[in-house]
Amino acid sequence: MADIAELPSKRARRIGGTIAVRLAIIVLCVLWITPTLGLFVSSFRTEFAIQTSGWWTTLLDPFNRAQWTLDNYARVITGEGMGQAFVNTIAVTVPAVVFPILVAAYAAYAFSWIEFRFREFFFALFIMMIVVPLQLAFIPLLRAWTALDLSNSLIAIWITHAGFAMPIALLILRNFIAALPAELIEAAKMENANHFQIFWRVVFPLALPAIAAFGVFHFLWIWNDFLVALVFLGGNPDVQVVTMNLQKLLAARGSDWHLLAAAAFVTMIVPVSVFLALQRYFVRGMLAGAVKG
Repeated sequence: MADIAELPSKRARRIGGTIAVRLAIIVLCVLWITPTLGLFVSSFRTEFAIQTSGWWTTLLDPFNRAQWTLDNYARVITGEGMGQAFVNTIAVTVPAVVFPILVAAYAAYAFSWIEFRFREFFFALFIMMIVVPLQLAFIPLLRAWTALDLSNSLIAIWITHAGFAMPIALLILRNFIAALPAELIEAAKMENANHFQIFWRVVFPLALPAIAAFGVFHFLWIWNDFLVALVFLGGNPDVQVVTMNLQKLLAARGSDWHLLAAAAFVTMIVPVSVFLALQRYFVRGMLAGAVKG
C-alpha cells in the first residue's frame, strides 16, 4: 500500500522535473538567440534609428519603412570589400576542408582494414602530431612559404590548414571506420572488389556521418579563423578573408554600428547555413561512436 501511495508523488516529481528542464532550455535558447536577433535587426536599420533608439523598439512598429534600409549591406559588400572577402573565404575554406577529409578518410580505411608492417606505429606517430600547437609552426612555415615564393597565397593557407587538421581527422574517421562490421568488407572482397572500390562503394557512404561531423567542425573553425589568415595571407586585400575585413572595418569605422552589424551578419550567414543543413549528419556522427560495439 505504501508503494501505491508513493506513485502520485513520484509522478509529480517526474512531471515537475520535465517542466523545469524545458523551462531551462527555453531560457537558454532565448538568451542565446536574443543577441543574434538584435544583430540581425540592427543590420537593416538606418544609422539615425540605431543612434536614437534600441533595436527592440522596432518590434513595436515593425512596418515603419522609415527605419529599415538595405544600404548597410550594399555599402559593406561593395564599398568596404566584404564581398571580395566573402569570396576569398569560400576559396580558402572549401579546399582546406575537402582535402584533409578525403586524405584522412582513405588513410583511416588503410589503418583499419589493410594489413602492413608497423601499422600501429605509424598510426600512433600521426596521432601524436595532434599535440603540436599550430602557433609553434608559424615561423618555420612562414619562412618555408617565403622561400618557395608562396607567402600571401591561397596555396600556403590551404596546406597549413589541411596539414594540421589531418591528425584529428584521421583519429575521428579511423575510430568510426574500424568499428564497421567486418562482414561488409569480407563480402566486398569476395566480389573481387579492390581496396579502392571497397572504400568508395562501401566504407565512404557508411562513414558520411563521421565525415560530416568533422567537416562541420573544421569548416566553422577555418571560416572564423583570423590568426592563421593574418599570418599566411598578410595584408594583401586580394586574398583577405571576412574576419580580416571585419577587423579592418572595426578599426576604421568603430562607431558605425549599422555597418558593423551588417558586416558581422554577412560573416555568419554561411556558417549558420552549413550547420543547419548538416545538423542531421552532425548529430548522427557525434552519436555513432557511442553506440558502436
